[in-house]
Amino acid sequence: MGQSIFVPKEIDVTEGRVAVSPETVKRFVGLGFDVIVEKNAGEQSRIVDAEFEKAGAKIGKASDAGKADVVLKLRRPTPAEVKTYKKGALVLASMDPYGNEGDVAAMASAGVTAFAMEFMPRITRAQSMDVLSSQANLAGYRAVIDAAAEYDRALPMMMTAAGTVPAAKVFVMGAGVAGLQAIATARRLGAVVTATDVRAAAGEQVQSLGAKFIMTEALKDASGEGGYARELTDEEKKAQAELVADHIAKQDIVITTALIPGRPAPRLVSAAMVKSMKPGSIIVDLAVERGGNVEGAKAGEVVSTANGVKIIGHLNVPGRVAASASLLYAKNLYTFLETMVDKEKKVLAVDMEDELVKATMLTHDGKVVHPNFVDTAKPAIAKPAAKAAAPKKAPARKAPARKPAAKAASGSAATKKTAGKPAATSSAADKPAATRSGGES
Repeated sequence: MGQSIFVPKEIDVTEGRVAVSPETVKRFVGLGFDVIVEKNAGEQSRIVDAEFEKAGAKIGKASDAGKADVVLKLRRPTPAEVKTYKKGALVLASMDPYGNEGDVAAMASAGVTAFAMEFMPRITRAQSMDVLSSQANLAGYRAVIDAAAEYDRALPMMMTAAGTVPAAKVFVMGAGVAGLQAIATARRLGAVVTATDVRAAAGEQVQSLGAKFIMTEALKDASGEGGYARELTDEEKKAQAELVADHIAKQDIVITTALIPGRPAPRLVSAAMVKSMKPGSIIVDLAVERGGNVEGAKAGEVVSTANGVKIIGHLNVPGRVAASASLLYAKNLYTFLETMVDKEKKVLAVDMEDELVKATMLTHDGKVVHPNFVDTAKPAIAKPAAKAAAPKKAPARKAPARKPAAKAASGSAATKKTAGKPAATSSAADKPAATRSGGES
């Protein structure tokens, strides 16, 4: 059909994953695409160029992006990258748009149709497209491995002629996808595992993995929509903190996994809690890239505290298992892009009314179209206009004309209020915002 897919090598130095696998290349070719993979794009995922070629891809260079109808990436393209893309190209990636509205606007200006894979709604049909789940699974696994590597004792109980080595005590905070995998991995390694979550329903899942679930009596349940947690009230936060403070002092390893999309990560572990832990204890903060769940955690560093506790804050934890993470991520992209292909004609055919498209589309036809970001697309232009007009034009008639400009510049609070207003996108597009109201790494 003459339509092509381009897969670039990620420019972020912490990113070792690649957006396709030999298996998905073969499938894309079967759909009629010409697939071009940038030279050495899969090197850090142990996929050499020859494997891509054997599957039917061509090995190219960065400039080939300008001819592609589809660009598949791990991370949001930079403004410099997106300028090289063909106008009208589909761009699929984990966009991380909150706090990066300028880059979203740059994608709109470049005329690309951008999809944020992390906005995929959690419905049965989209399970195989859920990048958050596939990558969080590996992050939870890797968190335990990283903790074990820094811990200077054995995790399982060992009975020897010379004496008994006690099992390590592992405490997992947050029983979402990452947390549950961390629990399962720690249990396999022989640790005694406890876990907490603000959602009562998580208790059964924790117990099914052989761990003990702890939850304060004051917090009946904080379940939100889509299986995520809602934000806690001040009273609930206080009660939960008291429970954690008492429990955490007895632990050898603590793993935190709480993230709230669009907001800083909630603070779960205070400096006082860290100080209460025994020397040699380990904390792994999987939310460190969003400000961290742990006071004192630093992105990209392993911090040693004065009382001998290590706080691990590695960046891009799924990327630390790049070979496995790439295979899963590539499958996520394939299953989503496949829904936008006319199988008979073998051409791209994006259905703008599809609930998956509505939920994930950020930009299209030169505009920011996702309701959570449409009002923040041009804050620098709208805000001065509203302020300049107010002092000069006193008559009441002028105020309504200037009102939209003021709203456009009002930031995140205004975005939430107006998100549901566009008639064409409100019902389906609101769903990802709701389902991402809290959750796991």
